[in-house]
Amino acid sequence: MNMAPDTRKLLKVGSILILTGVIAAALMFSLFGGVTHQGPHTNLGWMALIVTMGCLPLGCITLLLGVAKLFGNRDN
Repeated sequence: MNMAPDTRKLLKVGSILILTGVIAAALMFSLFGGVTHQGPHTNLGWMALIVTMGCLPLGCITLLLGVAKLFGNRDN
């Protein structure tokens, strides 16, 4: 199956964003002091939370768009 370059780019960027968000979340929970109901304990934990909250939703939307474009181009 030959994939269009823009579809490949959407899938790549979406995957990178999701991976970045997952890594930031893992670091926030493990190395950066953990999280309670009041939030992270350290400044690095807060920064990791910001990265996580930015990357995961945008990555999911971008990856979903790439997958939809992949299935849409399948008929052509």
